[in-house]
Amino acid sequence: MTESMTPVISLIVAVAENGVIGRDGAMPWRIPSDLRAFRRLTLDKPVIMGRKTFAALPKPLDKRDNIVLTRHRDFAPQGAIAVESPKQALKVAAGCAQARAAEEIMVIGGADIYAAFMADAQRIYLTRVHASPEGDVFFPKIDLGEWQETGRIRHPREASDAFDYTTSVLERKVSGIA
Repeated sequence: MTESMTPVISLIVAVAENGVIGRDGAMPWRIPSDLRAFRRLTLDKPVIMGRKTFAALPKPLDKRDNIVLTRHRDFAPQGAIAVESPKQALKVAAGCAQARAAEEIMVIGGADIYAAFMADAQRIYLTRVHASPEGDVFFPKIDLGEWQETGRIRHPREASDAFDYTTSVLERKVSGIA
């Protein structure tokens, strides 16, 4: 990334067919093959997440700048940078991206964090899990009129995966261009 480049803000999310992304502080499925893709896509980039998402991790994500957005002023996570606003998160992430020469900032959840960054996002890496599990956390609605799908791959369930899934890349449409 050059000094004048602004990193792309990307959301990366796995969503069930019923909109569920979480249950009881965890993902309601186990799909190791998709987690490998998540790691590949987020490696060496700053990742922005909420406090609950960070708490659900066994440890900070390695080889990534973990930026945790929280309202708790006294929250001091080991291995992560705590911030209090989306604007501060983007400022910190942009500095981390520049230091790493990363061209992308990855927003990894949860629901309130996705909602806070949806208007600024330029790309969504969407994993559609082909199941409708019970859940208590839902992905915000996407206005598909604002997005163009630039890639889609159907992934049959591997032996260790709970479900089949489809990955898509959505790019925000640029207004004013015919």
